[in-house]
Amino acid sequence: MPIRVYKPTSPGRRNASVNVHAEVDKKRPEKSLLSPLPKKGGRNNTGVITVRGRGGGAKRMYRKVDFRRKDRDGIVGTVVGIEYDPNRSSHIALIEYADGVKRYVIAPKGLKTGMSIVTSSDSAVEPSVGNCMPLRFIPTGLEVHCVEMSPGKGAQMCRSAGSYARLTNREGHFATLVLPSGEIRRVHIDCRAVIGSVGNSDHQNRRLGKAGLTRHLGRRPITRGVAKSHHAHPLGGGEGRSKGNRTPVSPTGVDAKGGGTRNKKQYSTQLIIRRRRSKRYGQLSK
Repeated sequence: MPIRVYKPTSPGRRNASVNVHAEVDKKRPEKSLLSPLPKKGGRNNTGVITVRGRGGGAKRMYRKVDFRRKDRDGIVGTVVGIEYDPNRSSHIALIEYADGVKRYVIAPKGLKTGMSIVTSSDSAVEPSVGNCMPLRFIPTGLEVHCVEMSPGKGAQMCRSAGSYARLTNREGHFATLVLPSGEIRRVHIDCRAVIGSVGNSDHQNRRLGKAGLTRHLGRRPITRGVAKSHHAHPLGGGEGRSKGNRTPVSPTGVDAKGGGTRNKKQYSTQLIIRRRRSKRYGQLSK
């Protein structure tokens, strides 16, 4: 049972559940694939806080995950073990290739220690779980994850726990994918993807149960905008409780819920067939 509920010995434990990470069978990370991960506190390169409510939390080491796998073409890799990664919701798998090179990859559902995976740029590889190949050689109807948005750039879509995209069809130089959000978009057929869905799908069912565990994740409390002064937030101030008939916004006036953040000038937006939300919904949210 991946999600475990303990006896309610305290108010925090009563409302909490624990992910036991049943798939994880390797406890210690590979030292050669670790790097320091300094805390930024939500600040950018100029020291300005761009993400509110970040600070504290447990110390972490970053695991170098190979999202390209381009230089591993044709080399068989063996799964050494499945590990927990504190920097992401999914598990990671340590792969040792035939030439002795070790790499971390996102662990798909069904991948176990001792199994073999292969990365290929042609159709010589069987489309089994964990194998990576261009979309032009993947049979339609299969579930894929770690999908590239442009050839050779590395995986950008469907990397979180339990996520996958479904390859529906190919037409010309593009393949059509149905993403977890419900968005349907075209991707170039030379973009690579990994067969299967990402593991640790029970991650979404875990309940933290108390504020302390949220602080361990590096998330600090955030004061409501309506509770602030008029000079500190657009929704603040006033004699009594009032939002001024305005939608939720950040301290700088940017829509906080439902507002558009996509850059319409990017080439990738032209490849979207159906958005995850209708344009009418977007107009109403503004």
